[in-house]
Amino acid sequence: MTFWDDKQILLTGGAGFLGSHIVEQLQERGVRKEQLYIPRSKDLDLRRWENCVTAVKDKDIVIHLAAKVGGIGFNQKYPGELFYDNAIMGIQLIEAARQEGVEKCVVLGTVCAYPKFTPVPFREEDLWNGYPEETNAPYGLAKKALLVQTQAYRQQYGFNAIYLLPVNLYGPRDNFNPESSHVIPALIKKFVEAVREKKPSVEVWGTGAASREFLYVEDAARAIILATERYNKPDPVNIGAGKEISIRDLVTIIKKQTGFTGEIHWDTTKPDGQPRRCLVTSRAEKEFGFVAQVPFDEGLKRTITWYMNNKT
Repeated sequence: MTFWDDKQILLTGGAGFLGSHIVEQLQERGVRKEQLYIPRSKDLDLRRWENCVTAVKDKDIVIHLAAKVGGIGFNQKYPGELFYDNAIMGIQLIEAARQEGVEKCVVLGTVCAYPKFTPVPFREEDLWNGYPEETNAPYGLAKKALLVQTQAYRQQYGFNAIYLLPVNLYGPRDNFNPESSHVIPALIKKFVEAVREKKPSVEVWGTGAASREFLYVEDAARAIILATERYNKPDPVNIGAGKEISIRDLVTIIKKQTGFTGEIHWDTTKPDGQPRRCLVTSRAEKEFGFVAQVPFDEGLKRTITWYMNNKT
């Protein structure tokens, strides 16, 4: 017997970027298609209570990935939607899962929940020591409310809900739509198109001074599956690679890997976002044996190759 034998699994967001990789890895673990329920948002809007009740019916495991997300520009344009949609989906789904008697609920938070000036690297204990960076605070706080809910439900109802805090993800099948994409896919798209169209320069937002930590999507999927199998405590857990890179260095690597030879123009009127992001990842290793495996250069290479083969 394995953990997944005969389990009925709800995977919200399962058709998305991260979800598609989790599905592949679950299937490698022997999970059959009929064990997995992956509702699409157009068919089942989880902002509606009755749809959450439908989604969790007869399920043993709920993994909640579904979220409305985007980069800095998207966060600035839609703060109200980002707060409401993410809060209401999560709050209702967790409550529906509790009422249904679901065996385990896995909730994904976000690195955006951390305070703007968290000491680097971020420790889980620092999560409440200040207000998040302004451009993504509505999203970060909506997701952080779900941590409070999982802990309160464990305390009052004995409900086995866990909360994971992934850093920025990247990899094949990412969202490359410039309206809503995060920094790596946005940059890859810009540079690949600049090479193809022989542009003399590429414009990049901000100063390049901010830093980020990135986790390859296949590593993230593995972390979530390991946590589902092995972790059953109230404390939030960082999911990351434990390595930091400046946006300026990131741009240099992507420029080189895409073969762009022109100039970089930094639009310093645009925001940098949170000054630095890097996680302490020791809790994930200690509690469920997760360590990131894919080196950053290799992950970027695979992502650029995928984009050029599938989107150009």
